[in-house]
Amino acid sequence: MKTLLKIEELAELLLAVVVFAYLPFAWWVLPATFLLPDLSALGYLAGPRVGAVSYNLFHHKALAVACGVAGWLLSIPVLLLAGAVLLAHAAFDRLLGYGLKYPTGFQHTHLGRIGRAERPVA
Repeated sequence: MKTLLKIEELAELLLAVVVFAYLPFAWWVLPATFLLPDLSALGYLAGPRVGAVSYNLFHHKALAVACGVAGWLLSIPVLLLAGAVLLAHAAFDRLLGYGLKYPTGFQHTHLGRIGRAERPVA
């Protein structure tokens, strides 16, 4: 099942790249904007609950689809770009095992714990 989910994420990443290919932007724009959704992690400066909400907002695929569809329907290429970048970024994160965050801490995600294992208290 894990392999099937990774294939699905890869397909979404490739879909986002194909959508980007039809947009009127130079190719350097995609790598230049690819990590922008990670700025949402700055919400963790206000605590784990705020951090999880801000991180999850910009890593949720529904926002990516909403931006993309709105950009397409309204003929606003930059909004379609935002949707493609958000989808590509979220799918790539999921491929690497980074999921949506729980308010208990950055390492706690819907895909499991990320990072180094906690050391037992002596």
